[in-house]
Amino acid sequence: MNPSTRNLAGVLDASVDRDQLAFIGLDSAMRASRYSFGQLDELANAVARGLLARGYARGERIAILASNSVEYLAVVLGTMRAGLVSVPVNYKLPRALIEYVVNDSGARLLLCDQARLALAPDGVDRLMLEGEGPDRLSQLLDPGPLEMFQPQGEEPAMILYTSGSTGKPKGVVLSHAAHLWVVRTRLQATSLSNERALIAAPFYHMNALALALLSLASRATTVLLAQFTAQAYLQAIERYRCTWLTAVPPMIAMILREPLESVDLSSVRVVRMGSAPVSASLLEQIHRLLPNARVINAYGTTEGGPVVFAAHPAGLVTPPLAVGCAHPEVSLRLRDEQGKESDQGVLELKSPGLMSGYHHRPDLASPFTADGYYVTGDVFHRGAEGFYTFVGRRDDMFVSGGENIYPGEIEKMLEGHPAVQQACVVPVEDEIKGYKPVAFVVLRAQALASEEELKAFSLEHAAAYQHPRRIWMLDALPLAGTNKIDRHALRMRAAQLWKNQL
Repeated sequence: MNPSTRNLAGVLDASVDRDQLAFIGLDSAMRASRYSFGQLDELANAVARGLLARGYARGERIAILASNSVEYLAVVLGTMRAGLVSVPVNYKLPRALIEYVVNDSGARLLLCDQARLALAPDGVDRLMLEGEGPDRLSQLLDPGPLEMFQPQGEEPAMILYTSGSTGKPKGVVLSHAAHLWVVRTRLQATSLSNERALIAAPFYHMNALALALLSLASRATTVLLAQFTAQAYLQAIERYRCTWLTAVPPMIAMILREPLESVDLSSVRVVRMGSAPVSASLLEQIHRLLPNARVINAYGTTEGGPVVFAAHPAGLVTPPLAVGCAHPEVSLRLRDEQGKESDQGVLELKSPGLMSGYHHRPDLASPFTADGYYVTGDVFHRGAEGFYTFVGRRDDMFVSGGENIYPGEIEKMLEGHPAVQQACVVPVEDEIKGYKPVAFVVLRAQALASEEELKAFSLEHAAAYQHPRRIWMLDALPLAGTNKIDRHALRMRAAQLWKNQL
């Protein structure tokens, strides 16, 4: 990447070896389209020139409602190169919330694909990503050289909206400066120049966008899936010999339920897990499936970025469920329920990679402390050697009979049972204790276990107040738009099931 650029889209520096393969884009039918670094650079510039020719002013927003494609990425890059702000929209939200996101962002233009056209709100100009002719991306393109916009200070590059499962989505404003620091910092520690990464998470999620930017800066060839399915993911690894995988635990859990005997996964060298907690059981299964791969248990947030933890400064081996020690360029602290710094509590972090704030949300309390730390809402434990281990979301924690219950702890315990692939614990209301834990589980392929067996296992391996009072079996856990487990949906389902039994 160009070391002098101030524009995040400058991570794509096509001045060297323009013919090198940058992306292999796979559509829903697994048809491939290949783009060299030079071709992607030219397409991004053509997008930028086209947007400027339409008269959009510096800082105006351009929204995208589509599944992954190389054209999608080119629109993101071109938007930033033009001095405009890219707004990837979660197409798995209900139509009313999609309309809210587009309107709240103030988007002047919406680009969408054919499959999402029915979800596109009225009242905003729109172009289709595919095809030729009027009202298409092809009509916008203006090929030619471009003098890339160079932002000042904390000018925004992107706005990523949170899923909004329990309220209005929040627009997280991310600056060019913050995420150039993220890319450069990750590049120093983890260049992907000798890797072939696979991206299957959606581009409206930080996990996918951050990896795409790192891959471009590393000048690595990247394989891009339109959408995640377990079969497509496995097929892409085998066909294109992918070496670097990034995924959230539910994605890996779904893969483990596929028939894997005839799939060649020997190319995989690294699996970076993030965005949701990893259990010991899942780690053990990954190691068994990919014995030659290094598994990274990572942590990051849209607001705080992916650079938070690092290896131990003295070279100590990271414990299996830990996420590492404090990154040398990041300040971390934990605050307990009394607001005092402690070895267990809510993580607060400060780094150059923090968001600028939430877009148009004066109704929200500031997510920053007076001295500039971002309050994550995630509870961690810090061990004697400085390693941090995720405990649970403060928002997910509930009180049962005076005891604090973190669902993640119970889920890890349940997933330690040899028959359990995944577990999700949620609270149900109780007149005496306030709330009680209940659980939904997905069993491993061909495994059998009864509710009574799993409840007995819980009583044996956890405190009595933690054991789930009911355990319901599901074929699969519902996923939110970011491929994380949809806890809100399961909480509503548990409330109805609990009510029906009374």
